[in-house]
Amino acid sequence: KLPRKKMLLSLVALLSAALLATAAPPTCYSRVLSLSKEITETFKELQTSKAVDSCVETLPRLYLDVHNYCVLAKLRDFVAYPRCERVLEVSELKEKARSLYTIMISYCRRDLVFLTDDCSALENPILPPIEPS
Repeated sequence: KLPRKKMLLSLVALLSAALLATAAPPTCYSRVLSLSKEITETFKELQTSKAVDSCVETLPRLYLDVHNYCVLAKLRDFVAYPRCERVLEVSELKEKARSLYTIMISYCRRDLVFLTDDCSALENPILPPIEPS
């Protein structure tokens, strides 16, 4: 019976460790990365949606690369853009962009490393090639 108990305790300990590893809180960097991807995807969906107001076509392009120092100016410009205030989806997107900006300049200021300051890369991003299916 003793070896069986040891094996059972070992299994419980192993499973507990695995649960703790997956339940670790996100880092500042991972939060910035996931929020920037979420904002970029939401913006793409907004531009392709038929149900959205025509003012969405006039919004500044919103491709975010959190490794590019120019992303801070890009976020500021997007949030301050005066049009489309009456479109709920745009207001929600601006609020997310404002949150990302705040997280980047306040909470994660020391955790982020900018690899470039190429502002044109945020206007005309180089997208990865589409793999043939």
